[in-house]
Amino acid sequence: MSTYSPSRESPLSPRTKSDKLLDSGFVGLTRILALAIAFVLLTICVQVGLQAIPAMKEFGFGFLSETAWNPVEGRELYGVLPQVYGTLVSSFIGLLIAVPIGVGTAVLLSENLLPLSVRTVLVFLVELLAAIPSVVYGVWGIFVLIPIITNIGNWLYSNFAWIPIFSTPPRGPGMLAAGVILAIMTLPIITAISRDALISVPRNLREASVGLGATRWETILKVIIPAAFSGIVSAVMLALGRAMGETMAVTMLIGNANKISSSVFAPSNTVASLLANQFAEASGLQISALMYAALVLFFLTLLVNILAELVVMRVRKI
Repeated sequence: MSTYSPSRESPLSPRTKSDKLLDSGFVGLTRILALAIAFVLLTICVQVGLQAIPAMKEFGFGFLSETAWNPVEGRELYGVLPQVYGTLVSSFIGLLIAVPIGVGTAVLLSENLLPLSVRTVLVFLVELLAAIPSVVYGVWGIFVLIPIITNIGNWLYSNFAWIPIFSTPPRGPGMLAAGVILAIMTLPIITAISRDALISVPRNLREASVGLGATRWETILKVIIPAAFSGIVSAVMLALGRAMGETMAVTMLIGNANKISSSVFAPSNTVASLLANQFAEASGLQISALMYAALVLFFLTLLVNILAELVVMRVRKI
């Protein structure tokens, strides 16, 4: 009886020095690329922070609670509270609309609830939303979305003006228009990542649920979605980061008013819109104040990502 002797080409043969060198080079390259991302992030933070030092010395933490933004020379006073408020509220409105639609669409596309041809078209359309430039969303919002919101808003104001969020009549650009456009822009992120998370749920969980007598919708709601919850949370937090940093479409639709209002129809502002509108003509202390605002937005986004990681880690432990 002959014994088996692996040939040189067999995968069981000893690895050559060139193979080991190639593997080591690949590992080293990936480490360098990973460190390069951290280096770029740190460089951005340091550069913005250095430019913001004059404003930080001048206003301190009062910059976060001051509502005035007065660039007039000799009476300069800057505060970013209205912009932070507008950033958070518009992003919240966007997620409030986009999360149920995005997760629902992800379930529809991942659980074979539609014919393959229809699902293929829907996947293409969702991906197409991510490819549309933000300025196109802004133009569409001005000519289509704002008239619709104005018509609905007039009825809401006439009948529900006693509710704070409907306490002012719609006058065109405002917080709600910016929130709706953010919902449309973040929908592809939530849908795509949630769909991947749902598809990655092991098939034996579905089969076990059905085997225990659960209906299809009970399996989806009580087994599949909880199993993919960490991925869905990651999708939502990533979309929130995108919404907080969105500039052009929001600038065109939010009204760019540096004030705080409880009404969703009132114009407002965001940190990103403030930077886009004023940086080109800024000078002196105003440039430093804008850099300070950019640093605030940077840390808000960083905080969102840290919270997302903590939530995902906690869910995975459960």
